[in-house]
Parts: sequence; structure tokens; C-alpha cells
Amino acid sequence: MRRLRSPATVLAYIFLGLVFIASVGAPWIAPHGVSEIVGRGWEPPSANALFGTDTVGRDLFSRLIWGAPVTMAIALSATLLAFLLGGATGMLAGLSRGRFGMLLDRMNDVLISLPTLISALVLLSVLPRNTFILVAVIGLLESTRVFRVSRALAAELGAMEFVEVARLRGENLFWIIRAEVLPNALTPLLAEFGLRFTLAVIFLSTLSFLGLGIQPPAVDWGSLVRENKDGIVFSVGAALIPGAAIALLAISVNLVVDRLLERSAATRSGR
Repeated sequence: MRRLRSPATVLAYIFLGLVFIASVGAPWIAPHGVSEIVGRGWEPPSANALFGTDTVGRDLFSRLIWGAPVTMAIALSATLLAFLLGGATGMLAGLSRGRFGMLLDRMNDVLISLPTLISALVLLSVLPRNTFILVAVIGLLESTRVFRVSRALAAELGAMEFVEVARLRGENLFWIIRAEVLPNALTPLLAEFGLRFTLAVIFLSTLSFLGLGIQPPAVDWGSLVRENKDGIVFSVGAALIPGAAIALLAISVNLVVDRLLERSAATRSGR
């Protein structure tokens, strides 16, 4: 008998669905413009401003909706870039025999030894502050972690008999990765993708909170926390709402990924 989804997983699917709708349809579903003043600063929730207003009187609910596509797009792009760089080089390092694999290992060790946040702050302080640079910096720094996971998977799978048979048949390294290693590494890589996406959202929000992420007039959830952080002193929840949205997104992604992994394990076991 198929096990029913837990209520938490159902709520996670619903929340991610709402975030997706907001990301796709922000121009049509946001009640107000991203910079439209609708009242005084830090007004309580009302019919005109569902979550109240921010520090200068803009609708916080509308700005959350406008920030959803920016947050999701940058985090997803950075995660895909991290997997493209770290996944590919990690697979090559794990399956290569000789100095090339060792060179990739040492290069990654150098990068991963640097404090991630400090490295990002240094790079963003000297590079142009635009979306492309932001995605590149987050993706590059996160790729070092993906490298370690993909390399370990490739090294483990590379010792399996079916990979050795492929080597003896004369298959090249790229064919072995595509046809033999990658299909058998998808499940742990899926779990890592969910974790990296969550950390990319938090990373982006941290940079925006420090003023080096998304720049006005654009908005993401991290910049909403920065703009309204002083409201906490006056018991105003304007900073807590976008912070809660970030936390719910992280929790929801992890719950959905865990559910997908359970289904994959059940399928392999024949249940």
C-alpha cells in the first residue's frame, strides 16, 4: 500500500507552488508596483497592504511577490552553474588516473580553504555589481562543495565492475561519465542539488543584507530584510516576514527533495 505524504510535505509542495506562481506571474498578481508608496512607514496589515508597509510606506506583500522571481532565478542559476563546474570537474577528478586528477583536487582544496562569505565580499567589492557577476560568484564558490561530492561518487563508482568493463572496451572518459557514472549518481546528486539551492538562497540573501547583493530598484527577499531590520527594535514584523519566507523556502525544498529520494528508494526496492 502506497504511503500517504506527510502533512509537512504537502504544505511544502503548496508553498513551493505559491512561490512558483509568484515568480512567473509577479507583474500580474502583485497588488502594487515594486516601488509604489501606498501609505506611511511600517503601517500594520490592512486591506490595502496585506502584510503592512515597509520602512518608507511600500506594500510589503507586493514587494515579496516582486522579490520572488529575482531570488529564485539567481539562486537556481547559481546552483546550476555550481553543478556544471563542480560536477564536471569532480567527475573528471574522480575517474582520472594520474596527475590531472591530482591537479584538480589541489586546485579545489585551495578554493575551498578560503572562507566563502569573505571571498564573496572581496570579489563583489572589486567587480561590477550586476546579476551576471552575482550568479558567477555564488556559483563558483558553491562549485567547490559540489566538486567534493561528485568526485567521491565518481571515485566510488569508478571502482565498480561495469566501469572497468567499459574501460576495457576502450570507451573514452566522457562516455563513461555520461553512460555509466552519471545515471548511477543521480540520486545523491539530486539531494545535493536541493541542499545547494537552499544554501544559494541563503547566500544571496546574506549578500543582499550586507548591501553587496541585489541593488535597488530591484528587490529580493534578503534586501527586504535589510531595508526593514530597524523595525525589529520597534516590534514591527516587516523584517521578520521576508526572513520567514526565506526559512520556509529552505525547509520546503529540503522536504520535497527528501520525498523524492524516498520515492526513488522505494522504486529501486520494488515497493
